[in-house]
Amino acid sequence: MTIQHFSSDGVEIAFFDTGEGEPILLIHGFASNLVVNWGATGWIDTLKNAERRVIAMDVRGHGKSGKLYDPEGYRVEHLARDAANLIDHLGLGRVDVMGYSMGARIATFVTINHPEKVRSLVIGGMGMAMVDGMVGEDAIVAALEAPSLDDVAGEPGRAYRKFAEQTGSDVLALAHVMRVARETVAPEQLALIDVPVLIAVGENDRVAGSPEELGTFIPNSKVHVIPRRDHMLATADRTYIAEVLKFLDDRA
Repeated sequence: MTIQHFSSDGVEIAFFDTGEGEPILLIHGFASNLVVNWGATGWIDTLKNAERRVIAMDVRGHGKSGKLYDPEGYRVEHLARDAANLIDHLGLGRVDVMGYSMGARIATFVTINHPEKVRSLVIGGMGMAMVDGMVGEDAIVAALEAPSLDDVAGEPGRAYRKFAEQTGSDVLALAHVMRVARETVAPEQLALIDVPVLIAVGENDRVAGSPEELGTFIPNSKVHVIPRRDHMLATADRTYIAEVLKFLDDRA
């Protein structure tokens, strides 16, 4: 996998670009990266085999993208602008945008703040937490700033620290991301979205919040509940992937 880089507002952003056809931009979740979220789960190969051009980015603070140690640099409008700048950097017009968890929040802000760049939106692993916010953010920040995993007791902090270490993440950079990138979206902002939207959340997801309730705020949205999956296991679910492919085909 050949990773490229470009500069977005002075921050190096890593991305992968493969395939031909209509472009789709993939934005990963917190403490993950483009390889873990989209490569290892089969998304990139599946979308490429479906004759789509697949662009996956490492969000700033993650993967091979630049790391900042000032939370102001991670406000969600900056993360969304990185995605919009990547679309411009590649000379693309409107693209399909899909994000998972934190990536879904970023993708939604791309759609709201840069509507001229988005053809459709897939919100994965994010329901009413988009509007209401997450639970346990301060505990997650403390866990990421702890000297080691052994110094972290209790959930959800321990699970996030463990995952961050498994993905080889810079835990101090992630602590700054968590402080500010959890910004919520107001219902009146969601009402402005005028492209087709798919909301997909695992049946056993205890992080995302209700996808059905989120759907009531977004015009032209469709909700898919991924059977028997939680927040982590939903990412590679074959029924989820099939639903996204069908959504993209129907959108066309």
